Amino acid sequence: MLGLCSSLADVDPTGPDLTRPDLTRPDRNRPGQIVSNYDLAVSDSVVEQLDALGLTYEVVPCDPDLADTAAFCEAYGYAAEDSANAIVVASKTDSPEFVMCLVLANCRLDVNKAVRKRMGVRKASFASADQTMDLTGMQIGGVTPFGTATDLRLWIDAAVMEREQLIIGGGSRDRKLLVPPATLAGHPGAEVVDGLANPIG
Repeated sequence: MLGLCSSLADVDPTGPDLTRPDLTRPDRNRPGQIVSNYDLAVSDSVVEQLDALGLTYEVVPCDPDLADTAAFCEAYGYAAEDSANAIVVASKTDSPEFVMCLVLANCRLDVNKAVRKRMGVRKASFASADQTMDLTGMQIGGVTPFGTATDLRLWIDAAVMEREQLIIGGGSRDRKLLVPPATLAGHPGAEVVDGLANPIG
């Protein structure tokens, strides 16, 4: 696994200086490079779960204003097909059920057919930002399958598993995770699903 921390004593409690490119744009040619300001990540639930499961990951810091997928990919040079979005879906029932879906950024989650039918409900929709926050403890733009506030089933579109590595949310808007598909498959609630999303365009 990639090492993530030296000592919490080295952490700058004010967070990263987002005006410095060397802190906000890590060298992608140096696998495992972790900016010291992000050492504090070892204390949070996302990294704690990844470490407990023995899964491989790399923390990639980013400007919170660039956390939304399209902006992040453009600013940091990642392709949409190598980026995956974690999306929470809610059933429209008296007692809503929730599931997290992971799809490539160049695909559209098929909520009304594939997801709804798999949930076994008549209607389903994207969870609201407030619902997502309540269920995951994370803001839109930082949502990741790991370390969520509540246990959620994780349905992974099969196309995601065909990529060599992927950028996913990191639990907050100031970082992402770079992971191989095997890390996603290692999630306790993970299930790979064919046809969960459709290519855009």
